[in-house]
Parts: sequence; C-alpha cells; structure tokens
Amino acid sequence: MANMQQSFDAGQTKTSAEEKASQITENVQDKAQVARDKTTDNAQHAKEDPSGFLQQTGESVKNMAQGAVDGVKNTLGINDQTKK
Repeated sequence: MANMQQSFDAGQTKTSAEEKASQITENVQDKAQVARDKTTDNAQHAKEDPSGFLQQTGESVKNMAQGAVDGVKNTLGINDQTKK
C-alpha cells in the first residue's frame, strides 16, 4: 500500500513540476517576444530617423557617463569641493 501512495505522490510531484516548467517557459517566451518587438520598433525608428536615433543614443551615453562621474566624486567626497 505504501508503494501505491509513494507512486501517487511521485506522480503528483511530477505533474506539479511539469506545470511549473510550462509556466516558466511561457513566461520566458512572452518576455522574449516583448524584447523582439522592442528591438524591431527601435530598428524601424533608427531606419526612419538615423540622426535622431544617434543623437538620442549619444545623449543617453553622455548622461550615464556623467552620472558615473558624479557617483565616483560623491563616493570619494570630492564632489562638494568642486562646487566651491
């Protein structure tokens, strides 16, 4: 009787694991589709207005670099000294 119960429990565990794996797979596929859609949209936008896209990208990189510099200055405590 114990073997039947163990088999039943094992079957339930396997079914539960398969359902969980299916949900995870579906979630990953959804996220991948969103990423593909965004990439396609960005590529289309870049193709339509390459100068605007490059300018926007350049501004974004510039802002990230400035943020990194400010972060380092704050960490080292020299940011306040440069403002005086």
